[in-house]
Amino acid sequence: MFEDRKDAGRQLAKALEEFKDRDVLVLGIPRGGVEVAYEVADYLNADLSLLITRKLPYPHQPEAGFGAVAEDGSRVILEEASRWITEEMIDRIIENQREEIERRKDVLRGGEPLPPIENRTIILVDDGIAMGSTMRASIKLCKHRKAGKIIVAVPVADRDIAEEIGRLVDEIVVLEKPPLFRAVAQVYEDWYDVPDEEVISIMKKWQGDHEKKWRD
Repeated sequence: MFEDRKDAGRQLAKALEEFKDRDVLVLGIPRGGVEVAYEVADYLNADLSLLITRKLPYPHQPEAGFGAVAEDGSRVILEEASRWITEEMIDRIIENQREEIERRKDVLRGGEPLPPIENRTIILVDDGIAMGSTMRASIKLCKHRKAGKIIVAVPVADRDIAEEIGRLVDEIVVLEKPPLFRAVAQVYEDWYDVPDEEVISIMKKWQGDHEKKWRD
């Protein structure tokens, strides 16, 4: 059990000790993964940025999804979950989410492009993995951009999904794999939907702290 995302990030960072001071790039998946990623990057003395990936929600049940799309268009469609949705509806939902991705790139990343990924060690961080489609789409983006090594790091994940995702990457680090996994929120004492303003504040703090380190 974690107190909150900050606590989860600090515990996760210690599990990634081997990557400390090794010039890695930590990519947090907004919005829930950003505070976790901040703590990881800060502890590892790593670079930090945001990789914008969006779940593809069901039309009348937006809390559930049938896939995901990353900011470069990399997508994952879960065949079983999308079977009853028409191709036209899928295309419309993808387009809607790509519009939201563009908004988030502007608002949360200040319109800046992703840092170079080619040949770098990338640590993909979220606050947890449920169905795993968002993480899979993020992995696809990193592979398309020729990452040197891809590590997935999360505080909690479904055991079977973690095993599947582990086969897609060089390494996966998961702190908790509950036997009765229902939702990411179950391992957090303080859980809430993270607003844009909090992400912006975290990234401004990162920029300010690391500009100060550079000056010192």
